Amino acid sequence: MSEAGKRTLSGLPFDVFDSAPVGVVATSGLDHRLIYANAAFQRIAGERVLGLPIREAFADLRQSDHFGLLDWVLETGEPVSLRELPFDFGGHRGADAEQRYSISMSKLWLGAEEAGVLLVAAKSGGRAEGGGEIDSIAEERRRFVLRYQSLMRVETQVVWVMAPLGLVAEPSPGWEQMTGQFWADYRGEGWLRAVHPDDRAGVRETWPEARRQGRWDHTFRLKLAGDGYRHVRTRAVPVIENGEVVEWVGTCADIEHEWQEAQRRKLLDQAAAATADIGGLDEVLGMLAHVIMPSVLDGIGIYLIPDFDGQPPEPLVAERFVSIVREGLGPEPQPGTVRFGSDTAFFQAVRTRRPVHRVFPPGKIPPNLAPPGADGWFRSAGANSVALVPVIVDGAVAAVLDAVVCGSREPIGPADVDLLGRMLDHAHAHLSNAMRFQRTQRVALALQNCLLPDPPDAPGMEITARYRPSATAVEIGGDWYDSFILPDGATILTIGDVGGHDLTAAVTMSQLRNMLRGLTMDRREPPGDILRRLNVATEALYGDGTATCILARLEGPENGEWRLHYSVAGHPPPLLVTYEGEGRFLEGALNPLLGYGDDQPRSSAFAMLPPRATLLFYTDGLVERPGENLDDGLQRLRRHAESLARASLDDFSDQVLARMPIARKDDIAMIAVRLPEIGRAGGDGPLSARSCRAPR
Repeated sequence: MSEAGKRTLSGLPFDVFDSAPVGVVATSGLDHRLIYANAAFQRIAGERVLGLPIREAFADLRQSDHFGLLDWVLETGEPVSLRELPFDFGGHRGADAEQRYSISMSKLWLGAEEAGVLLVAAKSGGRAEGGGEIDSIAEERRRFVLRYQSLMRVETQVVWVMAPLGLVAEPSPGWEQMTGQFWADYRGEGWLRAVHPDDRAGVRETWPEARRQGRWDHTFRLKLAGDGYRHVRTRAVPVIENGEVVEWVGTCADIEHEWQEAQRRKLLDQAAAATADIGGLDEVLGMLAHVIMPSVLDGIGIYLIPDFDGQPPEPLVAERFVSIVREGLGPEPQPGTVRFGSDTAFFQAVRTRRPVHRVFPPGKIPPNLAPPGADGWFRSAGANSVALVPVIVDGAVAAVLDAVVCGSREPIGPADVDLLGRMLDHAHAHLSNAMRFQRTQRVALALQNCLLPDPPDAPGMEITARYRPSATAVEIGGDWYDSFILPDGATILTIGDVGGHDLTAAVTMSQLRNMLRGLTMDRREPPGDILRRLNVATEALYGDGTATCILARLEGPENGEWRLHYSVAGHPPPLLVTYEGEGRFLEGALNPLLGYGDDQPRSSAFAMLPPRATLLFYTDGLVERPGENLDDGLQRLRRHAESLARASLDDFSDQVLARMPIARKDDIAMIAVRLPEIGRAGGDGPLSARSCRAPR
């Protein structure tokens, strides 16, 4: 009988009896149609046609009077045992007319309303008196019924028997066909050698809970014969007799396709959720990389592509801004600018707008495949496959995703490349929004650059400014700074923040800054008086508009120190840090913000600044975080600034921005002044000023 013929017509799980050393036959319905006969029974009676009533299937059996017992077993549910029964098939060569058999029959439920009969036949050991042999075959039949009834509760593909759970107790032809293992290899715990090494501990850990629950359901990777590792699902239930578990019967099914589809759906959903509320293109792509990396790859890089018309320029200059590798495979390639020639796979991916996929021996990288600066990592990590997937947003190649798998892991396959493409397509709406956001923000930032001046060349001191736009707002902001030198030689420092984050705020910011310049040049008076006049203009010209501001006049040196004359209008206080690393906020001359108080007087204050000290003005975006007290942000700024007291002014400014945990929902403006050593200003000649602008 063929392998297919061994299965039941309805696909019921009779495989559990395939390797039984005794003959097993199953029938179904009132006409007792033959639905199963195992190999042992076929050796007794020869091959039989499944689906026929048993009287037709065994029409050549001369002892046909016993068929009536099947009706009685099916009707009453009572088992029947026969001893020393000859099987005479009219000279059929597969049967021995002289051989006697012990037969046991019992009712078997095949489904909710379908019943049948299970027959177990074994050769008699002789004609001796006594019931030991018939008791043995009855016990075998009863055990088979219990096993079958347990197996009916699980799905089937490969059937196995364990006693206890974890120890394979009987041969399973299906397991041997699936894994290529022989009985000597997989008996006991030997079957675990076919389980992926990373999954074996997890398989063992599930057994105690399975014993408590009375059911085992677990998915793991199994090495199939000639097909590598695939995900399989095993399900098992206990065979219980007199309240005791005597064995476990279960199945093992290949679910690789279902598992892959489930993983794809999960990753697609994660990608969509992770990028839903992110504005910048770099942040959207970075978040996608962190979603993809743990589940699929050993390394991932993302390269931003500049805008171009028609064919990509030669060489193509891209920015590697994300580079992530699996733990133990570092160090990862560093971010930076990378150039790609027209003969590279990267250039091909951009030009054709199609993925480039390569599989190769570990560490043997084909020419022109690895991006410059990453080729060393590709070799040391033992890369075995690469996929370069262009990220196309609104018809343009915005970036390229560089995916890598290393070592002995399964190389990137076509399905993985398809998954990466589907993830990017799934996030297209977010990527498109991010692209539009980035382009609009770029225009706004260019406008802001025009509105914010370069610091002056101030004799005897260094002045540096920084501006960082909001990461989530598209339009230009209202943060500003300014510095200029008066005709009398004093240096003016000012910083402010106009309420709002739109073009109106930016225009107001520019107008207030220019008015403040004019008022300061108009007459020499305390900073508080100048801010009083600016406030009158603010209320008259801008109605409900408000702004914060600091105005300071820096003079000196006098006796080795510099004098700061300043006034604060609702703005965070200036921070003074000495060369010795002691910081304090200048908290004098606190006044209401601009837009309130009409023509009320505003106070001014003085502070003496020691040589080599650093004075920092900043806007609230540097110190404010949602849900946090402002004092916490101020003290954090003070500590970081103190630790940077002896750094160059450029490094001081850059590191303050880098170290502060910024929410990035607001603009940040900073202007910092470094005073000279004693004797290096005034009569000893001016110290050449250094002025720089923040990267835009």
